[in-house]
Amino acid sequence: MQLISRLFVLLAVVGASNATAAQPSAPSTYDARHVLEDRLLVIEQQVVPAAVVMPETDYGYAPHGGAFAGVRTFAEQLKHLAAANWQLGSKALGVDPPSGTHDEEAPPSVRTKAEILAYLRGSFECLHRAIATVDDRNMVDTIPGLSGTWQRTRLGLIIDALAHSSDHYGQIVEYLRAKSIVPPASRPPEKR
Repeated sequence: MQLISRLFVLLAVVGASNATAAQPSAPSTYDARHVLEDRLLVIEQQVVPAAVVMPETDYGYAPHGGAFAGVRTFAEQLKHLAAANWQLGSKALGVDPPSGTHDEEAPPSVRTKAEILAYLRGSFECLHRAIATVDDRNMVDTIPGLSGTWQRTRLGLIIDALAHSSDHYGQIVEYLRAKSIVPPASRPPEKR
């Protein structure tokens, strides 16, 4: 499933780039960077409000029994998602993630809802900065010190972060619904 998500995002990016290239007479500033930024904004606008709406008393909630034994708590889902964002965005920027962030895990000092929200929001800011560095010349240039194939490029790292965040958003939604909370992104628009 993760591979399909990554391929979908890659096809959207390549398609947007090709569509722009196919219409040279129509001036456009919408490029691969904008496609990535738009998708990141959607994910951020889903994840952060979902994290905000869960009461702090339920941050320790995790499904239990059967196949759910040992799954992450709601707080651990958020911290894991954020740590991966920090790590992937930092690699794309060529900087270190926050101290204590490693192996897609947040620093142990990130414990309360307020600390988790700050760490989560910071991780999305890091991805915004990483996306701002992407252009047609460097998006698939290999980044020194990284291994793999697509994982060695800015585009690959950002697609990985987008797909990973989307995967975990789906899990976060299940946790909210198990607590009888409708995710903010699923609520009907408010009438004025």
